Amino acid sequence: MTSTDQDQTMALDALNVTYDIANSQLQATKKSNNKLYGYFTGYYNYLKKKDDTNAPEANTTNTATPRPSTEYQPNSVLRAHVLKAECCLQIAILQLLQESVMGYVKCGLNLRREYQKMGADYLAFMDADTISGVQFGIGSVHLVLSALPVKILKAISAFGWKPDKQYGILLLNQCQQSKRVRSPMATIMLLAYYTSAMSFAPQTMINSYKLTAMNILLDAQKHHPNSAVYLFFAGRLARSGLDLPLSTQSFLCAAETSRNEWAEVAVVNSCRFEIAINHLITGNWNYAATIFDYLNDQNYWSAAFCRYAQGACYEMMGERTEAILAFAEVPDLVNNSKKLGGRLSDIDTYVLRKVTLFQESGYQNLDFYTPILEFMCIWNLFSQVNSELLTEALNRIQLALLAIQKCENLEQTQRMKEIAPDAPLPDYFNERACLLVIKSSILNALGRVDDTTLDINWILDHEDCISQEKWTVPYALWEAGVSCWELNLRNKSRQIWEMALNYGKHDFEHRLAVRLNFALTHAEELGYTEPRTEPLDDKKRYSIALNFSTTNNDTPTLSL
Repeated sequence: MTSTDQDQTMALDALNVTYDIANSQLQATKKSNNKLYGYFTGYYNYLKKKDDTNAPEANTTNTATPRPSTEYQPNSVLRAHVLKAECCLQIAILQLLQESVMGYVKCGLNLRREYQKMGADYLAFMDADTISGVQFGIGSVHLVLSALPVKILKAISAFGWKPDKQYGILLLNQCQQSKRVRSPMATIMLLAYYTSAMSFAPQTMINSYKLTAMNILLDAQKHHPNSAVYLFFAGRLARSGLDLPLSTQSFLCAAETSRNEWAEVAVVNSCRFEIAINHLITGNWNYAATIFDYLNDQNYWSAAFCRYAQGACYEMMGERTEAILAFAEVPDLVNNSKKLGGRLSDIDTYVLRKVTLFQESGYQNLDFYTPILEFMCIWNLFSQVNSELLTEALNRIQLALLAIQKCENLEQTQRMKEIAPDAPLPDYFNERACLLVIKSSILNALGRVDDTTLDINWILDHEDCISQEKWTVPYALWEAGVSCWELNLRNKSRQIWEMALNYGKHDFEHRLAVRLNFALTHAEELGYTEPRTEPLDDKKRYSIALNFSTTNNDTPTLSL
């Protein structure tokens, strides 16, 4: 629940020390003829066979089979193997949060580092808590790997590990229901997966996961009613259910529950950030700006983003001077931020580029942008905004588009007065592309999916003219897929989302890749696997048109 460099470094150091201790114990007890070789692989096969045959859960205290203690390592050694593997799992999750290609690759390699060894049927030689650790570890590996971007997943699969999401969920459910030492961790892993999936792709995932996640949370709160972590997830789930007052109240309770606890700062700051997101969703720009100001002082996540978001909220309130003053601080905050592997984080790169763009025009181009609505579009928040506020946001976009149109008309009028003028042609492709992606996202959230076609096609038609806002093209394809999904053209949605995977090196590339992975996996699980028809000519792009022809059952169709 914390993203500060100091806390992540402390966690990595602790995990590495634990790994070394467990490894030293194993080295000290290692024999020349190691009977433990292949232990993890066999135990993994045992679990899978057990699940496939639907056999009742084995009793680890069964005395019918004698324990040949003279041949096998004691349970403490088996547990050391589990501890080593779990250290690799936790390290991999921290690397996953870096949202970079290198971070994802390191994540996959660390997951493979120990769990590939899981094996031999040693159930009779393990206590229930150790079994719980193995179930949590193997289940988490499968679940985490299944959420990685497709390109990274293919690379990791080359090392010999193919994740099985459903099997991972099954093992984690078994671990959670066993109520042993790793049951709370399994619950948190499942809740984190479900809430992340619903947050990344609410248009496709909420209906499938909301009830399951709620049942897991309610069961967990029966045993830990005052858990700040479970209250935090309650806030996330309430937001997915469009109950924003309950969501905010849950985050406030989680923050209050954590008072005077060792994780107080991390929990309070995480809850404040989520409350700020709720204020964005409800249009309370002033309250959101106040919280982002506080989080900037706390150096939470990205201080540069928090200051940028504060300025963007001021801009929505019409306080242009305050907004400019906040934006002006962003470059210094980015320069003072710690680099991840020698590079800026995705969010710092984004806000620095945006502010630099504003400064180059002396902030005169702010009329052509809506910074906070752009962030809400990228974070996929519009599906949780009520129709009245969505209409207000749509009007704001229309005003910005009108401002661009006026400038273009003025510049064209000036060009009519001179032959071969030195002034360049009007170039507002980047600004218009940003606004049209936001507009498409808002129209999808309003249910006006048939109105998105023209805007999305404009972006695709002018792809070569969009020089700075490269993110708009793949995100426009995401919105096109959402439109098709709402029209029950699910095969077309999957095909369009696969097209979006072909784009790279743009803002929030990895965030979109994870979102697309969630959506594509879900579509395939529902049976939408029809292959895309390739173009007959050398056309390098596809223009998407919603052709509302009807069949006998009045089902609309879409052609690429």
